Amino acid sequence: MDAIRTMLNQSLNVLSSIQVTDVIDILIVAFLIYKVFSLVRRTNSTNLARGILILLGVFLLSEVLGLKMMQFLLRRAFELGLIALVILFQPELRRLFERLGSSLSSGKESYGGTMEAAVAQTVLACSEMSASKTGALIIFERKIQLTDIMSTGTIINADATAELIKNIFFNKAPLHDGALILRNGRLASAGCVLPLTKSNNLSKDLGMRHRAGIGLSEQSDAVIIIVSEETGSISVAIEGMLKRHLSASTLDKILRSELIPESDEERKKGLLPWIKNTFLRKKHEKE
Repeated sequence: MDAIRTMLNQSLNVLSSIQVTDVIDILIVAFLIYKVFSLVRRTNSTNLARGILILLGVFLLSEVLGLKMMQFLLRRAFELGLIALVILFQPELRRLFERLGSSLSSGKESYGGTMEAAVAQTVLACSEMSASKTGALIIFERKIQLTDIMSTGTIINADATAELIKNIFFNKAPLHDGALILRNGRLASAGCVLPLTKSNNLSKDLGMRHRAGIGLSEQSDAVIIIVSEETGSISVAIEGMLKRHLSASTLDKILRSELIPESDEERKKGLLPWIKNTFLRKKHEKE
């Protein structure tokens, strides 16, 4: 009992000594560890991470056993290895900092009726292209800018209309094989080349459009729409996740949820009926 009482007292002393800065420190370290694991998983670097852990284990063992030469060699290897890892994962680290910067910025930006019209016209175009089995790859840019990818295509800078979107992806059009990027609700660039996903866990029936869409969604916060040329199925890729076999109404709901912010007025409009219904319901229960 004395040992248990001593352990409890020590635990209470440790908890009482924890300050706000300690909690913040722990949360920051936990966030960085989570991001590192996410980076390793997303880049299929499990074997590399396993090798680094083995080297760390060997280094700790050499310290315990007093192997001076082994410690010297491993320290030099870690110094050079850190530089090599930064060079090796330069694109992934860049995207990680871009995501971090975008997460610290303000919420969804509002583009007024432009985004509303763009969503409606895109849904209409995708619905008709799905019926005619016309392949399409449409990207809605969000906080992380896709300027480098836009430069691989042809700049358009036009209003988003269903007819223009369908013309771009017409199978004899010169830009139909590439991706169409929308920026701030306007058609920005077409015929763009996207990076392919490195994931090996995808279904074998997914073609190059789906793999390109997933690849970009892994590297940015964009919303990517894919229309299959073989089946006419509509899919949406967000944050590396693919939602398949969507109807036009479901596509519309997803795009509005992801791209069109809910204004304060809309919140109030949605809140007032709820308060009114709640008040009437309680009044009816009392009667």
